[in-house]
Amino acid sequence: MSEIAHVAATLFRKAAGSKRFIVAIAGPPGAGKSTVSEQLAALLPENTAMVVPMDGFHYDNLVLEQLGLSHRKGAPETFDLSGFEALLKRIRGGEPDIAIPIFDRSAELSRAAAALIGRDRKFILVEGNYLLLDEPPWNGLAPLFDFTIFLDVPREELEQRLLQRWRDHGRSDKDGSDWVASNDMPNVDRVLGSRRAPDLVL
Repeated sequence: MSEIAHVAATLFRKAAGSKRFIVAIAGPPGAGKSTVSEQLAALLPENTAMVVPMDGFHYDNLVLEQLGLSHRKGAPETFDLSGFEALLKRIRGGEPDIAIPIFDRSAELSRAAAALIGRDRKFILVEGNYLLLDEPPWNGLAPLFDFTIFLDVPREELEQRLLQRWRDHGRSDKDGSDWVASNDMPNVDRVLGSRRAPDLVL
């Protein structure tokens, strides 16, 4: 059994008897949270899992400019945490057909109400950088998760992945490396330096 399949089996077992089971999949930028979340969703019983990306709660670039935070996009303070927390509470409450925003990386903006969480979705796989951040107010999210996973990737590997990500999005090597050094890696270090202990490390 592969590692991901083992995790899926663990979630299935722990969720026995639950109508809804919320899993936090956390890790620094470039750790592979989206990939792992989609793999887990595919291995859980058909039509029972839904991936909810925290990135949908990015502040818009216009708001970041107004706040003077354009140079720190992706840092904890550049997310609508209150809106994200409200969504998690609605999910835990079992509301039907909850609309969620999805971040469109090609356009660098969030699309509102881009997906729906149906009542039949038992496994909610929430993925994001700061789900386990041990700083207020982010640590207030802890009671909203039934199970937590942290993706542990060497810092050097994360840096290479992030450089490649920006190349793939058309940035020049210099622009990409400057952005990774000034923005992405400080976010990586924030995640690695201050996190609550997860239930599982991958």
